Amino acid sequence: MPATLSFDDLKSRVSDGTVDTVLVCFVDMQGRLMGKRFHAVNFVENSYKETHCCNYLLATDLEMATPEGYASTSWQSGYGDYVMKPDLDTIRHVPWLEGTAMVLCDILDHHGAPVSHSPRAMLKKQIARLKELGFDAMMATELEFFLFENTLDELRKDGFRTLKPISGYNEDYHIFQTTKEEGIMRPIRNHLFAAGLPIENSKGEAEAGQEELNIRYSPALDCADYHSIAKHAIKEIAWQNGHAATFLPKWHKDRVGSSSHVHQSLWKDGEAAFFDKDKDLGMSEMMGHYMAGLIAYAPDYTYFLAPYVNSYKRFAKGTFAPTKTVWSVDNRTAGFRLCGDGTKGIRVECRIGGSDLNPYLAQAAMLAAGIKGIEDKMELAAPTKGDVYEDAKAADIPQTLRDATELLRKSTFLREVMGDDVVDHYTRAAEWEQEEFDRVVTDWEIARGFERA
Repeated sequence: MPATLSFDDLKSRVSDGTVDTVLVCFVDMQGRLMGKRFHAVNFVENSYKETHCCNYLLATDLEMATPEGYASTSWQSGYGDYVMKPDLDTIRHVPWLEGTAMVLCDILDHHGAPVSHSPRAMLKKQIARLKELGFDAMMATELEFFLFENTLDELRKDGFRTLKPISGYNEDYHIFQTTKEEGIMRPIRNHLFAAGLPIENSKGEAEAGQEELNIRYSPALDCADYHSIAKHAIKEIAWQNGHAATFLPKWHKDRVGSSSHVHQSLWKDGEAAFFDKDKDLGMSEMMGHYMAGLIAYAPDYTYFLAPYVNSYKRFAKGTFAPTKTVWSVDNRTAGFRLCGDGTKGIRVECRIGGSDLNPYLAQAAMLAAGIKGIEDKMELAAPTKGDVYEDAKAADIPQTLRDATELLRKSTFLREVMGDDVVDHYTRAAEWEQEEFDRVVTDWEIARGFERA
């Protein structure tokens, strides 16, 4: 069966009984697949044009709560509907679920216009801006995550207190240890490849039970689609095999965190626009402008790379997670790393994002910053060398969600390129996450002060 399906292919497979279920999905603010399971006959006969969902789904949190304070939806406005418009170019077989296909949707209002704060619409807007400048964005994300011995249901019933990684030691590039995990990782690679994702490899990462999945670079929208589908599949396939997968960036204070590095380059007429063989490091002047914008506005868009309280626990020196918003040449202590220097594969890797990022939001924000750098012909500072953790002159990444929220709120740059409505929407999401955390009494507080305070 082909990995990706035309609508006619899908109709044929529904007719012969190969496909009986269609997952009609969109990506929410948290980067999760939301939607409906359609009987395949109904989808190909009727619902391929559109279906509907409650508009609260783009104004909720991880717990599916309905916080107050959003302009787009509220109890007062009655929580109406959005249109889910299937993008028929994204139809694909879902090999790990029997008889199932999937399609991704764009979210529209009742007038047929894209909902401005919908993650897919936000990325499409920046891709269109880039296209006006004559460029195409090629991007790739790395998915890091942990596998645990028990199932999610078992861990939840235990209060997530007895977390045992699937392996007993650091398995970075470790072939023997990762052989033990092939019962999960092999179907992840093969099922996703069969679903049309250009899977490159998986590897052990730098902690016990930590994995990394790499997907080949692709056009920016495809990259975000692939990331979202892969993250969803990893959780489902791990669950099918009796284990839990988590994309929480920092599940234990003494363990390495999980990131989602984003590689990016611009192309023009099929040629690498970041490459100039006559320039130092092979970096074109335009790439320098792009990177200057990317770095200068990193504090403004850090929320889109680190959207939760836990996200900021990952930023610690000596952990391969960055703490500074500077760039360096092939140096993993910097927030931005120049890779492939001197070749047509030259690109910049943003190392700030955690495994919990929404790829559409992260990519949209970074493209917007890069475009600003190009438009303003911003000058790129010299690369930082050595241990960037110890560079006192380098600017810090925002240290808390509260800091990142204020930078997002006050960003005239993001308001200019995304719109006040979008910035206000995600500022409210960030505020709510902080409010929910602030009212909780943590285990740390109890253990520290119960007897001794």
